[in-house]
Amino acid sequence: MSNASSDLRAEGPHIWVGDQAWPVRLVHHAQSRRYRLVFDAPRGELRLTLPRRANASRALKWASEQQAWLAEQVGKAVLPVLVGPGAAVPVFGIDRRVDWSPSAPRTVRLAGDALSLGGPAETVGRRIERWLKAEALTLMEQESREVAARAGLAMGRVGVGDPRSRWGSCTATGDLRYSWRLVMAPAFVRRATVAHEVAHLRHMDHGPDFHALVDALHDGDVAAARGWLRREGRGLHRYRFTD
Repeated sequence: MSNASSDLRAEGPHIWVGDQAWPVRLVHHAQSRRYRLVFDAPRGELRLTLPRRANASRALKWASEQQAWLAEQVGKAVLPVLVGPGAAVPVFGIDRRVDWSPSAPRTVRLAGDALSLGGPAETVGRRIERWLKAEALTLMEQESREVAARAGLAMGRVGVGDPRSRWGSCTATGDLRYSWRLVMAPAFVRRATVAHEVAHLRHMDHGPDFHALVDALHDGDVAAARGWLRREGRGLHRYRFTD
């Protein structure tokens, strides 16, 4: 996996920490009375909250002076990856190069180790993100319904979102929702998450019966999938598709 491109360093608010430029999300808050700097590790960015009428340049200058704290925080993470022409983004657990040509069709196409597409260069990231979300929804709805049918369980709707604290959820009415970023993970990780949420259609707790059902529904090693998400899952959030 590569580091952020030079475009990411050059565009938008950023703070230099040593020789690396980290993106900063500026949040003007009506109730804020002082600056507040937070490091969002899953997204690989700094979030700077400031009073509504505060000067952004002064706030950024203050933040950049917190070098000791900044170095400690970013030392635990990696730079975000801005997805665009020439970058690499994982699909099904394999890094795929973004192969862009202005004369190629606009539609994203997975071809071996590449994601091929044409169209405007400035919309490449957004179009890849839309393609990934569509692939994730199609795939996980199909897998969820197949697993639920095999277990004799009724389910509702399936949706995808981009939560940072969970990979899936199941409502009391049987609706399932997944992080679309699971489509970037290896297939066995995605399928284990599907088995986990489908099992909640019968058991809304995490007791022994629930875990036994997950093991029965998944066609692989559940513990290995959980281990992968603990080690690598946060890294899926460092891929950014727009500036």
